[in-house]
Amino acid sequence: MSFFSNKVPLNYGKTERLDKYIANLSNGMNRSKLKSGVVGIFVNGKPQKISYKIKPGDQIDIQWEENIPDNIEPQDIPLDIVYEDDNVCVVNKEQGMVTHPACGNWDGTLVNALLYHWGRQAIKEIKEEDASSDRILANRRPGIVHRLDKETSGIIITAKNRDTEEYLSSLFRDHRKIKKEYICICMGRPQHQHGKIKTQIIRDPRDRKKFRAVVDTDEGKYAETHYSCIACYGEYSLMRVRILTGRTHQIRVHMKYLNCPILGDSIYAKSDRKFPNATLMLNAHKLTVRLPGARDYSEFKSKTPKRFRDIMKVLHRDFSKVLLPKDR
Repeated sequence: MSFFSNKVPLNYGKTERLDKYIANLSNGMNRSKLKSGVVGIFVNGKPQKISYKIKPGDQIDIQWEENIPDNIEPQDIPLDIVYEDDNVCVVNKEQGMVTHPACGNWDGTLVNALLYHWGRQAIKEIKEEDASSDRILANRRPGIVHRLDKETSGIIITAKNRDTEEYLSSLFRDHRKIKKEYICICMGRPQHQHGKIKTQIIRDPRDRKKFRAVVDTDEGKYAETHYSCIACYGEYSLMRVRILTGRTHQIRVHMKYLNCPILGDSIYAKSDRKFPNATLMLNAHKLTVRLPGARDYSEFKSKTPKRFRDIMKVLHRDFSKVLLPKDR
């Protein structure tokens, strides 16, 4: 990673965008690098966009990724394909695979694997200074209409043509038209067997990698999660979760908000004594969606991952299964 810092002079008289200000500095970065390779932009310690209008005295700190590749190459990476037709490809994504190329993960992604599987050519990276950030990002993720975190496994649907991409994207913007269900193993027990979590989600001002759930504010983005506790084993809970919005880290943040952080979550949970080597126990278990041109809904499920089976084997061995009383 590379870093850049600059403090806007107190007597600076212009009102201009941050990217233009940085590009005009003698030691600055061109706007292409700011759009395509930036990891984080912070002004006075708070995350900002490149369109931010600078003010005298602003402290600007930028972190970016060097060596952006010229092309996104097809790569022969095995995929667990659950379903495929002329329009869509449904994949059971393995834990550890990034959905699309981005800073720090320029290859080995689901997009690289799909390009090879579909017999597509390499995609040339857009680096023109006049290109918008949205255009640059869209070019890196052909067919991707939703995403899973790197450490989250499970079902993800991708589009094989532009019409299908637009159709699926419209469904994911209106979460009433799709159903995404996850399973997770959490540390702690919820107070209720079923519940709804409705909060705003904001970026943690003390750690840019983390997000926080907050209430009684309009700050951030609205997030809604419905959960059901399948069973408890000691102080561990097996949960079924459905999300009605698609915010970054939403389930992980909301489970922590519930005081039941997900086992193996390196960002939102502490290391567990019983399972110190556990990785994130979150799996996109089921997706229900109406495919292009179909009258009925299709349901796609992932098999229970081995890491889940291994943990559950120990929980069944060491604890009695407890069902929480049904809510009245």
